[in-house]
Parts: sequence; C-alpha cells; structure tokens
Amino acid sequence: MAHTDHRTMRRVLRREIAGTIGLLTDEHDFRAMRRYRSFTFNDHATYLRQVEDLLRIRALQGIHTTVALFDPQEYAEFCSTKGLDPDVPAHRTRFTAELATTGPTLPYEGQPLAELVPALVDEAVRQATWEYAATLLARLGPCASCGEDLGRAAFTDASDLVARILDTAPPGDRHLVCSVTGTPETLVAVLHADRAADGTTPLDEAEALEFTTVLALGLATRSPGGLVMRTSAPGTPDRVYGWRLRGEGLEPLTAGEVFDAYCTDVESGDLISPESGVDYCAPPDLGRRDGEGPVPNHHH
Repeated sequence: MAHTDHRTMRRVLRREIAGTIGLLTDEHDFRAMRRYRSFTFNDHATYLRQVEDLLRIRALQGIHTTVALFDPQEYAEFCSTKGLDPDVPAHRTRFTAELATTGPTLPYEGQPLAELVPALVDEAVRQATWEYAATLLARLGPCASCGEDLGRAAFTDASDLVARILDTAPPGDRHLVCSVTGTPETLVAVLHADRAADGTTPLDEAEALEFTTVLALGLATRSPGGLVMRTSAPGTPDRVYGWRLRGEGLEPLTAGEVFDAYCTDVESGDLISPESGVDYCAPPDLGRRDGEGPVPNHHH
C-alpha cells in the first residue's frame, strides 16, 4: 500500500515539473548534431515525428512543455566556454535548460509541429532582430552637443510615434510593418495591434519592444526605411497607408505612393493587380506632441 502511495505521489509530482525540449528545426542543424556519437537519430523526419509524439504524450499527462530552438553552433560554444564534453547527453540537457531562460522558446499547446516550427523560427528572428537593433542603438553614445543619450532619445521618440499611430488609426485590427534598410543589415519588425471587445488595444510586450527599437534605430541613424499600417474591420474595406522615414521623423506617403508600393513587383518592377476590397490611402494626421520639434541650430 505504501509503495502504491509513493508511486502515486511521484506521478502527481511529475505533472508539476515543467520541461523544455531543444528542437533541431532544419536538416542542416540536424546533420551538425550527428557528428556526436551520443546523438543516435539518423533521419530528420523521423526525429521530428518522435519529438511530436513525445510532446503529445506529455500534454496528455498534464505536463507543460516549452520548445526551444537548439542551435548546434551555440551549443558547441557553450560547451567550449564551460569546459564540457559536447558528446554527453546531460550536457545537451544543461544547454537546453539555459535556452529556456535566454533563448527563443514557445509553449507547446497541442499545435502540430508543422505549425510550431515556423512560429519558433519567427520568434528566433524576432529576438535576434531586437538584440541587433538594441546593440546598434546603444553604440550611438551621447550627443556631442547636448550630451543626451542618442539611443534613449530615439527610443522615446519612436514610442511616442507608435502611440500616435495607434491612437489615430481607424477601429479594427491593425498590422504594422517597419523596415530599416540603411543599417548594415536590413531590419524588419512587425506589430499586431488588434482592438479588443472592450475597446482597448493590448500589445504583445516583446513584439512592441522590437518594433519600437527598430523604428528608433531608423530615426537615430536617419536610415532609409518606412512604416506601413493595414487596418481591418468587419463590413468595411481594409485600409493601407504609411510613412517613409525622413530625418528624425516620419513623412506621410501619398495614396498613389502606397498604391505603387503594393502593386509593383519588387524584383521585376512589373505591375501587380491591386487587392479587391482594399483602399490605398494617405495616413491620418499624427499631430504633434507638446514641445515637439528640433531645438534651433541643434540636431541629433
């Protein structure tokens, strides 16, 4: 009886333990791990099916699992820094545990792996974009004239612009895309701002932080770029409008410029038929905040 009770308690405790699985999402990373003798999988497709089966079993047992993106190169660097043998399964487990707190992760909620893998890759790209943009902002240092931190000032301005863009947007779901092309790497950030039933617009904090950071970098470095908003609401055509990055601010695009941008093939330059049920229009006036405008004879 006591033995049964102990097994029951262990089974209950097992459900209380959250876990993380490091996932090799592509064939290239999978092949890189096969150089370790302790990594016994031979086929990537079979490996993915086994992972999916394990995730389902854990979910049926009531066990929460987080899926992390496992990067073989980062793992090798981790083992080298820690003085660990990378061909030991326990060390892969240790690396995966650290990914749970530092790397891109997603909770498994019963979705097919075919949906989870692209979402996990997108999360990794989002995090890398934010880290890269934040690093470039931090390197800008203080303004030579006034001493103000350029990165922090640009982030404040970008936050204000995002708030005004959302405040002036028509009701409905909002999808914003910001691209900055003048930095060493072209950066693209996306922000979803759907209107809730109570009239509020809740934002994903990580997504909003990345979007604002990329916009701030474009403003601070005066890089070429743009910001496009698409709004959708039941019973009305979608509206598309945008701005180009100009100096330390945004310059509205005309309806014709928005139409040309959406209806021209980027690679060939050929015209593309416009979407039905979409209005390409000029953006609303964002107004100006109190005290906005450059200090005379002083530009960051």
